[in-house]
Amino acid sequence: MAFGVAEGGVRTCVGARGNTCPIRAEVSGRSTGARCEECARLDRAHSVAADTIADDPRPYHVYLAWFGPGMTKVGITALERGSARLLEQGAVVFSWLGVGPLMAARRTEELLRAALGVPDRIPYADKRAVRAALPGSAAERAAEVEDLHARAVGLAGWPESLERASCQVVDHVGVFGLTGPAPAVGSVSELVAGGVVGGELVAAAGPDLHLATDDGRGNEREGGRRVVVLDTRLMTGWELVPVGSGGLTVPVREFKAAKESAGVQDGLF
Repeated sequence: MAFGVAEGGVRTCVGARGNTCPIRAEVSGRSTGARCEECARLDRAHSVAADTIADDPRPYHVYLAWFGPGMTKVGITALERGSARLLEQGAVVFSWLGVGPLMAARRTEELLRAALGVPDRIPYADKRAVRAALPGSAAERAAEVEDLHARAVGLAGWPESLERASCQVVDHVGVFGLTGPAPAVGSVSELVAGGVVGGELVAAAGPDLHLATDDGRGNEREGGRRVVVLDTRLMTGWELVPVGSGGLTVPVREFKAAKESAGVQDGLF
């Protein structure tokens, strides 16, 4: 499947919670949020992820999500959303841990962070880098989640109102199209006015499009092309026009080896 766009003009703030930015502020080409400071604040003013809502009556799932070796996080998502949250963040493998009220789900999340050292946030840059070298078998990919699930359900201190779930690993490698022979070697770091991003779509995980493109650079290429990742969140706020040919005229950051400390983080997803 071919993909190609060109960016024109300047990138402007996309506003907050369905409202346009009152000043149409210009935002950085590197920002994944595409919001000015004030609109970003308003967008998170009623956010479960930012802990600004404590009285949400909906039930919540607690889950373990795996992105690659040594990169498993704990998180929560509304029961009514099903596995959409896991697909959105590019979880390669996941399993539910339990379901219950919001605050019980939050306490369970904190329990795992404190007792097992499982983070609740993994940077997208680390996810992309490790995605290029995933284990080949589903059993290998499931092993870390299965081990953490067993350790988690054995912990004392779970909230009584949270119903524990058995470990049932879901693998998204096929869904994302990550079975191809050519892993990505870098990612688009920013879009620029007049820039072009084009290529063949070979995989998609969360907000990331994996594009096989010919930009005349790099040594790791298949058939004269290399695969790079485009975070589609970089596209918001731009005036985009389709282009008929491939190619890449925007900055690309080559992947480096994943940090040994990637699994030790703070903050919320």
